[in-house]
Amino acid sequence: MALDATQPGFATTVADLRLRSWKLGAGQAMEVIDHFSEPDFTHIVDDRADVHVSSRDGRFYLGYFPNGRPGGADEDWVTGESWVIAVTGTANVPGYRMAFGTDTPAEIVAGVVARILSTSGPL
Repeated sequence: MALDATQPGFATTVADLRLRSWKLGAGQAMEVIDHFSEPDFTHIVDDRADVHVSSRDGRFYLGYFPNGRPGGADEDWVTGESWVIAVTGTANVPGYRMAFGTDTPAEIVAGVVARILSTSGPL
C-alpha cells in the first residue's frame, strides 16, 4: 500500500485497501434444510416454528432457531444462536458441536452442512 507521508492524515486508494464485498444477512433457511432427504433424516417443526433434523441413527442433529435457541429449564434464551449442528462421537472418538448466530448467512451454514454430509456414509 502506498502512503504519501508529505500529506497530512492518512491517504490511500480503494484499490490499495483491496476492499471486498462479503456475504451478509441471514438468507433463506431452506438452503440448509433442503440438504436433508426424507429417507435418511427425520424433520420436526415444533410449536415455536423451530426446525429439528436428525439422522435416523440419531448421531447427527441440526437445530434451526429463527428467534434464538431456548436454554435449559433454569436458563435464559440463547438469543444469538440460530443454528446448532452436533455429531455424536463413538466410544473411541469424541463428537463435536458447532453453533452459528442469527445473522450467519444460511448459504454459509449450508456449505458446512454439505461438507459434513459428504464425510458420512452408511456402515
